[in-house]
Amino acid sequence: MKVVCVGGGTGLSNLLRGLKKEVGNRIKELSAIVTVADSGGSTGRLRKAYQIPAPGDIRNCLVALSETEEILQKLFQYRFKGGELEGHSFGNLFLVALTDITGSFLSAINLASQILRTKGEIIPATTESVHLWAEFSDGKVVEGEENITEYGKSSKAKIVRIWIEPADAKPPIDAIAKLQSADLIVFGPGSLYTSIVPNLLIKDIKSAVETSPALKVFVVNAMTQPGETDGYTAYDHIKGFLTATGLSKIDIAIVNTKMPSDSLLRRYIKQGQEPVIPDVAKIAREGITVYAEDLIGENEDFIRHDPDRLTDVILRAVSHAFSHI
Repeated sequence: MKVVCVGGGTGLSNLLRGLKKEVGNRIKELSAIVTVADSGGSTGRLRKAYQIPAPGDIRNCLVALSETEEILQKLFQYRFKGGELEGHSFGNLFLVALTDITGSFLSAINLASQILRTKGEIIPATTESVHLWAEFSDGKVVEGEENITEYGKSSKAKIVRIWIEPADAKPPIDAIAKLQSADLIVFGPGSLYTSIVPNLLIKDIKSAVETSPALKVFVVNAMTQPGETDGYTAYDHIKGFLTATGLSKIDIAIVNTKMPSDSLLRRYIKQGQEPVIPDVAKIAREGITVYAEDLIGENEDFIRHDPDRLTDVILRAVSHAFSHI
């Protein structure tokens, strides 16, 4: 089975950690199409200085798919402390340097993949320097992934429209080829409007997904995200995704039903995040097959999908769907 994951942020890298264990077994080929519209932190500073696509999410996916020694993985995630390099991660600087040396962001990713011995291919959604824009329910128009989230938090306004500039940004040809030959395309988990949707705002990617015969699976976030999906139920996430991207449908929705521990939940609620309500009947009425299960891990620091449980439910859902075709 050929699998393509589309997204960004910690959600995508977490998913890849689980799926890579099945490469060579239930998965024949694993690819990730990764957003490069980030504008915050080390990534944002490097984008301004070098006019390159955002390297941060690419770095996280490289490490997630890596089969190399743990020290190399730690090196790529290492953040400098103090001085001019404060906050920069080694992996981001490494990708910038390789891009400069080879003259190609794609070549830099491929070389880094070889060094880290990744069990899958990582493809940026575009190699152009794209910027995310959003219009809010109060009429305000905001540029930049980080600024969009911050404005949403401070204003409590809702995102009503989102787009990228330049609007005609092109994806690498490999991204289109992977989508067209995929058996399964997985969206999420991750920030809905700033990690998942931006990939589909590239017109050729959206067209390739729409026309691909692959089974399309959407993994709903376990928690709402301040400034983006405040008050969103599982159904709202799916509706928001289809509306923002213009895609006609998804086939399967995967929804978490497990509640986090009380202490962890209280900490998240203080930050303005709440568990996503699994309104599965509403999703099912749209003709979407729903898998609602306990999917978050036991980690007491973060509320995240458990990579192995998530992988298991995705592959189970796909196997069941294919057996009924």
